[in-house]
Amino acid sequence: MDELNIRYWDQLYQSGQTGWDIGYVSTPLKEYFDQLTNRNIRILIPGAGNAYEAEYLHKSGFTNVYVLDFSAESIRKFQKRYPEFPAAHLISEDFFTHQGQYDLIVEQTFFSSIDRNQRPDYAQKMHDLLNNDGKLTGLLFTHEFDFQGPPFGGTLPEYRTLFQPFFEFNVFEIAYNSIKPRAGRELFFILQKK
Repeated sequence: MDELNIRYWDQLYQSGQTGWDIGYVSTPLKEYFDQLTNRNIRILIPGAGNAYEAEYLHKSGFTNVYVLDFSAESIRKFQKRYPEFPAAHLISEDFFTHQGQYDLIVEQTFFSSIDRNQRPDYAQKMHDLLNNDGKLTGLLFTHEFDFQGPPFGGTLPEYRTLFQPFFEFNVFEIAYNSIKPRAGRELFFILQKK
């Protein structure tokens, strides 16, 4: 693990400098979660931060939700805010070295936080962590930012090229139900492991 990156993210959570954090589960993900019927699937939320998605899923009866973040501070803050979440399902480690098998992996601002040169490793690792026919679903920014990231943006053609070797594209479209500040600027996707 890169200690500088861990310190960087811990400091952001300690100081509350989390401008990407909307304070609740995003509407596109909430509506996707609401249509899932199997409450026993294994779900991973990497780079979960304040983990509103994990809290929502757990409150909705999903029993196998796992939060992964290498910032121990984000894990600590989540535990404090939502102590009902199973402590054994909170994992403080590097996504790229994590081992496990999941039916669903949820992407919410994690991809935009990693260095661009890690994107091919991200796609490969997501594929490796999913069970056969497992799904990667979530949101990605559809534009570049006019500052040095993170967050880092991207384009739909770039994402398509990145994920094509590993996944079938079930849904890959501009989210119709983003929050107002992100309207027209988020890609909602459901990718199925090849």
